[in-house]
Amino acid sequence: MTNENVCILLPTLNEEATIGPVIRDFRSEGFDNILVIDGNSKDRTREIAEAEGARVIVQTGKGKGQAIKQAFDFIEEDYIVMADGDGTNLAKDVHVVLAPVLEGKADHVMGNRLVDYEKGAFTRLNLIGNKIINKLFGLAYGVWLDDILTGYRAFNRKAIKSFELKKLGFEIESEITIESVKKDLRIVEVPTTYLARHSEGATKLNPLKDGFRIGSTIYKMAKMHNPMFYFGIIGGSLILSGLITGTYVVIEWFHGVTRIPMTILTTLLIIAGFQMFVFGMLSDLVVSLHRENMRMLRKLSEEKKE
Repeated sequence: MTNENVCILLPTLNEEATIGPVIRDFRSEGFDNILVIDGNSKDRTREIAEAEGARVIVQTGKGKGQAIKQAFDFIEEDYIVMADGDGTNLAKDVHVVLAPVLEGKADHVMGNRLVDYEKGAFTRLNLIGNKIINKLFGLAYGVWLDDILTGYRAFNRKAIKSFELKKLGFEIESEITIESVKKDLRIVEVPTTYLARHSEGATKLNPLKDGFRIGSTIYKMAKMHNPMFYFGIIGGSLILSGLITGTYVVIEWFHGVTRIPMTILTTLLIIAGFQMFVFGMLSDLVVSLHRENMRMLRKLSEEKKE
C-alpha cells in the first residue's frame, strides 16, 4: 500500500487564508492525493488549492453534508482521510488517524479533538454543546464516543460505500457516526490536536441553530435503531405532562373546584404515555430481531467469499 491509495478530502468554503498551508502540510507528510470539494467559495480558495496541486471539485448543491456526499461518490481510492480546510487540524496527526484503518483494525476512525485543544479553539458554549450531544448519542445508540462531531476522520472503501447519507448541513458528522453504528462498522477513536481558527477565517457554525439540528438528527434517527429511546422520550413527556395537569386538578379539588375537562386531559395524557412505552418495547423487539437477521446474513456472505 502506498499513499496514492489514500485520498485526503478537504471540504472548503471561503478558506483562502488557510487552504494553501493545509495542502502543503499534508503534502509534507507524504500525501499528494488531495481532493478539495468546494462549496462555491467567493474568495480565491479554489485557485489556491489548484496552484498547490490539489484536485478541485465545485459542489453542485449547498451545505457541508451535500459536499461530503458528492465527494464520497467521486472518490475511488481504498482509503479516505477527511479533514477540515480551515487549518484547525494538524496534518501530522494524519498518521495516527489513518493507522487503525490501514492495519485492518477499524473501518472508521475518528480524531478526538477534546483530548488536546488549543486555547480559544472552543468557546465555553461549544464545549458544553459537544458534551451534551456526545451523551445524547451514547444514550440513543449505546455506543459511548468522546467526540462524534469531529471533522478529522479516516475510512476504508467499505465504510463510505455502505453509508446512506441524507443530511445536507453540519449534521453530516453525526449522521456518518450513526450510519457507522447502524452498519456495524468497526469504530476507533484516536487523540488529535485541535487548533484555534485562523483570525481571517470566520466560523460557519451557528452553535445554537446547528446544535439543535444535530441533536434533532440524533433523536430522529434513533427511531430505527433504538425505538425504546425514541418512543420512551415521547411517552415520558406525555406522562410528565399528565402528572403536572393531574397535580393541578388535585389541588383544585382540595379547594372545592372540580376540573372535569382537565381531569379527562390528564387521563388521556397518562394513558397515551404508557401506550408509547409499550409501542417502544414492541418496536425494539422487531428492530432487535431484524438486526440479528442482518448479522447472520452478513456472516453467511463473508463465509461464502472466503
